Amino acid sequence: MRLTGTVSSGLGRAHVFMAQPHYQEQFKNILGGTAWPGTLNLNIEGEDLIHYIALRKKSGIDTLDASDENRTLASSIDVSKHEAHRIRGFLRDGVSFGGATAFLAELVHGDTTVECALLIPDLTRHTDVVEVIACSFLRERLTLVDGDILHVNVK
Repeated sequence: MRLTGTVSSGLGRAHVFMAQPHYQEQFKNILGGTAWPGTLNLNIEGEDLIHYIALRKKSGIDTLDASDENRTLASSIDVSKHEAHRIRGFLRDGVSFGGATAFLAELVHGDTTVECALLIPDLTRHTDVVEVIACSFLRERLTLVDGDILHVNVK
């Protein structure tokens, strides 16, 4: 599955979650190294959004925020070959940190390919934004700015 998205700025809060040691231990198992403490956000639309909704459904995420038509179309997409990696949530000092699902992928920008994962948090306000995690600061490594178009190949 290939998703195409437009780089966009997020809320700037992902680093709070991404830096947690409990998550980082799990990211190491998935990415093979420590994840950069932040995510790269890609806005997606059209058919790519339908494919993303199918991945969200596989993750067990409620897709009621999607239109009836998109949910129906997403149900017809076979995502069985894409392995869902579960990220367990935890409780620290009375604060709950939710779980997530990750799908291994590769980010393509021009001639450069970077190993990464799509991260789908159990609780998110994003319905049309793909969050990408990697072992490096993707904006810097790929010299990205808001509005750049990227491709993500889900493995």
